[in-house]
Amino acid sequence: MCGIVGLVGTGVVNQRLYDALTVLQHRGQDAAGIATSGEAGLSVRKGRGLVRDVFQQQHMLELKGNFGIGHVRYPTAGCDSASEAQPFYVNSPYGICLAHNGNLTNATELAQVLTREDRRHLNTRSDSEVLLNVFASELQRIGTPRVTPGDVFTALEAVYRRCRGGFAVIAMIIGHGIVGFRDPNGIRPLVLGRRDTPRGPEWMLASESVALDSLSFHMVRDIEPGEAVLIDEAGRLHTHQCVTGTRHTPCIFEYVYFARPDSKIDNISVYRARMRMGDRLAEKILRERPNQDIDVVIPIPDTSRTSALQLAQRLGLKYREGFIKNRYIGRTFIMPGQEQRQKSVRSKLNAIDLEFRGKNVLLVDDSIVRGTTSAQIIELAREAGARRVYFASAAPPVRYPNVYGIDMPAAHELVASGRRVDEVARLIGADWLIYQDLEDLIAACRHEDSRVEEFDTSCFSGEYVTSDVTPEYLERLQMERSDEAKKLVREGRGSLKLIHA
Repeated sequence: MCGIVGLVGTGVVNQRLYDALTVLQHRGQDAAGIATSGEAGLSVRKGRGLVRDVFQQQHMLELKGNFGIGHVRYPTAGCDSASEAQPFYVNSPYGICLAHNGNLTNATELAQVLTREDRRHLNTRSDSEVLLNVFASELQRIGTPRVTPGDVFTALEAVYRRCRGGFAVIAMIIGHGIVGFRDPNGIRPLVLGRRDTPRGPEWMLASESVALDSLSFHMVRDIEPGEAVLIDEAGRLHTHQCVTGTRHTPCIFEYVYFARPDSKIDNISVYRARMRMGDRLAEKILRERPNQDIDVVIPIPDTSRTSALQLAQRLGLKYREGFIKNRYIGRTFIMPGQEQRQKSVRSKLNAIDLEFRGKNVLLVDDSIVRGTTSAQIIELAREAGARRVYFASAAPPVRYPNVYGIDMPAAHELVASGRRVDEVARLIGADWLIYQDLEDLIAACRHEDSRVEEFDTSCFSGEYVTSDVTPEYLERLQMERSDEAKKLVREGRGSLKLIHA
């Protein structure tokens, strides 16, 4: 999972790209990059680390121009050097920079075709570079001296025919404009914003609406599944539906965990969706445990707070902040390996024993993925004096790999895979455990104004919305991207194929 942003301004955009990336920092904390274009040509700065660490004053001064794109990345298998930081760049045709969020499910095959038939060279293992080269190759085939919006959309129609998976992309064609496009299922999010100035309109593309809000852009709309937009140098917006017969299935995990609560994705408020998750979970507790003896509801910060507060109100229970979070530690879910995730929990959270001592506490989290974080948090609660520790997940059991851009590649690493709820409860050390039902999660995220009828729920249901996800593909993904594979690579005893953004 990554964050992307693009700006077409009437003045220099470097500072605004920086500010937008800081707002999207929750989507990736491993690397960051910005590319800008103007009369002075192309300028690029990228590297490993947080946005504030990658960009110093001297770097910002070099990022000149009224057009630009930016990217924040979270670590996935093989992302171990600055060379995999985005945006990526190819100089032919025209010069193209690209930032990508998602995963191409046919990236390995595409890489082979690009090398063998398109005669293009790949420098990294990233599927984002594959996607960039497919776009460049298709644009090269058109071969006009100056590209037109029609040329771009024709090339993108070919990109859609070749590329499969979940993706949201922002690309900058040097001297021509900025392009944004979204996969035919709308799995990964992309929004369009506008701001009117005395010198004309400015346009912005971003992963989440909160980035638009922070820069005083008003949200125009979400980019539709299979749609491409081009904002040219004159600030004119061109749109084209590249794929017909699309099936709109946004990733439901965006609403559970990844997106900020103050964002709207596909006209669905993340905050309100999480409130409804709390309502639905409370109703299930009332059904299944009507004689519960919970003294206090405590959220595991930060993502579960909204659901936990709503749950506590619905049950008529006290809500308390029992854990203090060190805000200088990254999001545990997107740590690059199990060992680092385990080490980070105790440095990330500290329990307030006053809220635990002698009480039966219900801990509420957004989800349970590998289970190690949950187990350590329950241990912290017991050490703080809790008499009983119950656990509630605002999401259903995560039992299957996610292949569309979230780093859940190996089923055997998921604590709920092949296990009953009571078995998971024993493994994480909870006195009892309750999960959200999938039907209730879908109902919590859907509402009448969103026009979204279904979601990608593959990590909960095992049902993949693209037809190319086979058992053989999942087995190969597990071999290439599991924690064991990552460890072998770090130790120099293995190699990885293509990685995702």
